[in-house]
Amino acid sequence: MGGDSKGEEFDEFESCSLSADVSEYESLSCFSFDDNIYGNGGAVSSPNYSPIIGSEVVLDSSFRVPAPVTLPVFGGGLAVVPPRKAEADLSDVEIMKERFAKLLLGEDTSGGGKGVCTALAISNAISNLSATVFGELWKLEPLAPQKKLMWQQEMECLLCVSDSMVEFISSEQEFPDGEGTFEVMVTRPRFDLYINLPALKKLDAMLLSLLDDFSESEFYYVDGRVIISGSGSDDCEKHPVSSPSGRPSSIRLEEKWWLPFPKVPPNGLSESVTNKLQQCKEWANQILKAAMAINSSVLAEMEIPDVYLDSLPKSGRACLGETIYHFLAADQFSPERLLDYLELSSEYATLEIANRIEAAVHIWKQEFLKRHTIHTKAGRSSWGGKVKGFIGYMEKKKLLAQRAETILQSLRIRFQGLAQTALDIAKIQYNKDVGKSILESYSRVMESLAFNIIARIDDLLYIDDATKTRASADVGFLSI
Repeated sequence: MGGDSKGEEFDEFESCSLSADVSEYESLSCFSFDDNIYGNGGAVSSPNYSPIIGSEVVLDSSFRVPAPVTLPVFGGGLAVVPPRKAEADLSDVEIMKERFAKLLLGEDTSGGGKGVCTALAISNAISNLSATVFGELWKLEPLAPQKKLMWQQEMECLLCVSDSMVEFISSEQEFPDGEGTFEVMVTRPRFDLYINLPALKKLDAMLLSLLDDFSESEFYYVDGRVIISGSGSDDCEKHPVSSPSGRPSSIRLEEKWWLPFPKVPPNGLSESVTNKLQQCKEWANQILKAAMAINSSVLAEMEIPDVYLDSLPKSGRACLGETIYHFLAADQFSPERLLDYLELSSEYATLEIANRIEAAVHIWKQEFLKRHTIHTKAGRSSWGGKVKGFIGYMEKKKLLAQRAETILQSLRIRFQGLAQTALDIAKIQYNKDVGKSILESYSRVMESLAFNIIARIDDLLYIDDATKTRASADVGFLSI
């Protein structure tokens, strides 16, 4: 599988947005900026300079190039206008200008100052770029060269802003004569970027390398419903709900039948290919866990917006409902038992439960902090005999919040492809820290890509199991 290539870090990356909208981007060729396009600095203000307007510079008898045109500028000097570049080069520059202007304007093309902040604009740019390049990733195949180049170039442009995010640290240096040391302040990349950004770039390189390994394979994709080539009069047959090996059928196989589906040989995939797919799935799963860990840590460090806190109900019990609350308040608490009891058949229902649990957590935390502050300011003497009951009340709220967080964590582990909660969306929307915005959006798109690769491998293994089972059944029937 090219294991050595999994650790390579890409030198180039690209860009684009958080909203689920997929904006269309043109394919980009390599950006090239000529440092000498403006001659000696771009502007000349010398009174002794003799302008040549509309003439040509003769390099030899057969080749002529237009000379730079000089125009008068304010102050009595002369400005050099560079010769017009080729249309192909201009298109690259225009595309770059468009991306740059969109970020500066905060996606507000009117220029009225109503655009989003820089952090959200970069987050949106990365998210939309990922949706444009990777989409839903319905096939296990290498990324198209144009899209791969687009991803690398635009990500490089978006991530370059992190190079200017530094922090000061003290450093000891020796005197020139070597007799003693002195302390100076030096800069280094911001700690969270210094730790997480190289890791994300490595995960990015590993996922792209993982897709490149599917260039030659025994399977291919067709349009239409999921089918397995049959024998006799039946040309095709729909797959059962679950495969013989116990692997659950993908929801995509049943609901999104119009999308490409994998086809395998009549007797199924070879053992080497199956082992390769299992190994790829394990790698992708490790990448998914790493991306999820980075994303969770970055989101946890983001401040909770006041808009979200103001929108919470007054009671955590009313927010959760009686059923979930009684599970939380029970003497014997079991998160897995509660999740098994809840109706989590659809992604919408699961996300709604997650939002309610997360809201209850912060309701109880806010109530605990508020009452703890009041108790501290009032002092023990003013409470008299009520102190014991009050402390017990606060400890109960703290316990309920901790149990609710445990359930939320178990829910996210069980449903790794779960969409962002209302709190996550609020944090991303109102976050002002550009560094955190870059890490959150980059880790989120890596998490999504790894999850999609795992899902496509599961689809393929499901088809392979069903094909091999049918082939063995046919052989048994013929032997009778």
